[in-house]
Amino acid sequence: MTLRADIDGTWEPSPATRWEDAFLGGNGRHGAMVYGDPADDRVIVNHHSLVRPNGSEHARPPELADRLHQMQSALLTGDTTAAERFGAGRPLVWVQPFHPAFQTRIRPTPGASAGSEDGGPPAGYRRTVDFTTGEITAVCEGRRSQAFVSRADDVIVQRVTGPGLAVDLTLDHALPGAPPRLAIGRGTALTPGGGRLALRVGYPDSDLAYTGVTVVRADGGRVTVAGEGIRIEGARSLLLLTRVHRHASGPDPAAESAALPQDDYPALLARHRALHRPAFERSALTLDADPAERALPGSELLRRPGSPALLERLFAAGRYHLLSSSGVLPPRLTGLWTGDWNTAWSGAFTTNANLNLQIASAAAAALPEVSRAHAALVYGQLADWRDNARAIFGARGIVAPSHTDGESGHTRHYQRAYPLHLWTAGADWLLEPLIEDAETSGVTDPRLVDALHEAALFYEDFLTRTAPDGTVAVVPSYSPENRPANASWGTVNATMDIAAARHALTASAGRSPTHPASARRRALAARLPAYRVNEDGALAEWAWPGLAETYDHRHLSHLYPVWPLDAINPYDTPELSAAAHRALELRGSENDSAHGHLHHALIAARLRDGARTSAALDAVLAGDFFHDSLMSAHYPSRNVYNADAAHALPAAVIESLVQSTPHRLVLLPAPPAGCPSGELRGVRTRFGAGLDLRWSADGTATAVLHPTRDARVDVRTGHGSTLTGSSAGTPSAPLELTAGVDRVLELGPR
Repeated sequence: MTLRADIDGTWEPSPATRWEDAFLGGNGRHGAMVYGDPADDRVIVNHHSLVRPNGSEHARPPELADRLHQMQSALLTGDTTAAERFGAGRPLVWVQPFHPAFQTRIRPTPGASAGSEDGGPPAGYRRTVDFTTGEITAVCEGRRSQAFVSRADDVIVQRVTGPGLAVDLTLDHALPGAPPRLAIGRGTALTPGGGRLALRVGYPDSDLAYTGVTVVRADGGRVTVAGEGIRIEGARSLLLLTRVHRHASGPDPAAESAALPQDDYPALLARHRALHRPAFERSALTLDADPAERALPGSELLRRPGSPALLERLFAAGRYHLLSSSGVLPPRLTGLWTGDWNTAWSGAFTTNANLNLQIASAAAAALPEVSRAHAALVYGQLADWRDNARAIFGARGIVAPSHTDGESGHTRHYQRAYPLHLWTAGADWLLEPLIEDAETSGVTDPRLVDALHEAALFYEDFLTRTAPDGTVAVVPSYSPENRPANASWGTVNATMDIAAARHALTASAGRSPTHPASARRRALAARLPAYRVNEDGALAEWAWPGLAETYDHRHLSHLYPVWPLDAINPYDTPELSAAAHRALELRGSENDSAHGHLHHALIAARLRDGARTSAALDAVLAGDFFHDSLMSAHYPSRNVYNADAAHALPAAVIESLVQSTPHRLVLLPAPPAGCPSGELRGVRTRFGAGLDLRWSADGTATAVLHPTRDARVDVRTGHGSTLTGSSAGTPSAPLELTAGVDRVLELGPR
């Protein structure tokens, strides 16, 4: 593939002045936020493991199961506030908050000069990030600063070159919001041709700490100790290698530095690039964009929300940031990055919407690294999920929490207004992306089969109450994070809970057809209530008589059967699909959260509503959600650093152009307005074929399938599109695929 230099990267004509605008690098463990300021060359160091102890790490789910039956009976007999007393009096405990480690700072020695005389950027300044390599570069007046986070060596690598460098190097822990009682310890040592800095930070009221080590190697010049850091004078270049560890008893800085790679910058970059570049380049979006707009810096391009060049760049940036933040864990609310200790919502993994939305493109956009990171989080917490099921519901199996810091999976969010301890759909919701990955790759992890069994096992024990019509009642039930207009938050038969229970039971039975419980689970699923269509003709958020809708809300939990489950779709369930579409029409955006708009776009695309898909995308593109770094915010006007929009946008674009299930392919279901032509390359389908799609302004399109296994699929097209060839003039056709044999599909004018 030829490098699309004007698409697969972004640039700025000045250094970052806010940490939110710093360019980002990451390997799924370490993260780096690069300012690129030659007068104060700062790189904020992050690591997925850095969460501050706040007491919640010791929290366990309370023993509430003995109260469950009484609360269920009260809800079933009309006491709409009964669930408020279940777990009442327990404090709301946030998970351990994610925080930055420190920043490396390289500043000119007193008397040396960097920058222009008027305080602006030096002449010829340019700051870039190359998404294909993860390398971040700032150049000006003969000075070059480069940084990347190595996937091969798990180290943050920085290189500074310039004539006669005279700089001071320090590790600075004093980032915004840092607690006042941190225990700080420093170590400085000179080594042949360089030096070593160590910073140990102990948390208040905890025996836990983290240690960062930076080794510097100078090419020429003189290296001395200066204050809390190192001074380098007369060097031609500097190479910095940084690692950080969270621990109970600190690692030995000397041993840690000895373990760092000894290679030079080109060798380190080559090893990293060999892993990063193929992953990033597996998939790409190219639109009919103005070359002049493609050449603009990101900050300028963001001012043109209708530009195809902006959508191209944000698609590439979203895949880059998602890949970079996924490794030992999937992305947090802030991805892998923060420059402030007071991270909103603890920088947690919020699992009732945000996490799944962020990783929604993992399977289709050919990023199995993201799916593996998600699997690490899920499978690493199953023991805690079992504790939740037993303690709160008296059941076997698993119940996932709504928030986690990546360490504990215990439920701890007890609050009247957001009774997230009542949410039972979480395990199924979090396992669904792993099912998609298994279908896409054709390889099923045995741990997935076991986890699906445990999810179904929970419902076998939990679904013991019966409604007056003889169906099984899901009670208590909760639709994140909404409530009926005429009842409390905890209630009966939330649509998301019904969908999750039915899916968990049937998915487990489907993957283990010979298991003794399979027939019993299918029978239990058949006894669940049907989805309800309300008096407005909309799919109701609660399938329980008398519960009134609250339409103006950011979450769309009740449309889980549409996206991602595909249990409601225009092809198999047209009447329910129409009701789901009506529910989407009536849904408000409440506080304009980015995740709400992107969730709306994903569902609209599944329902083949191109106008609504485009409107939801436009709300994000035109809402000033993106920082100059092309990382996003939770609210408009760049309010609250948050990765939801950045990471979910590629998924919404892909869903508008290509959708797949194990037995269906949908082409151009809801193409974005303003993008009449383009190419989407490297999509992976859930029936085991790669796909490249080109579409043109004249309404024609070509899809090339690259099957990796035999399959028979039903091919569908969007509104007005028709297949040509043997199925000319039809909007659908069966297609037989043979592994290793490419197939070309032609679509006629829409």
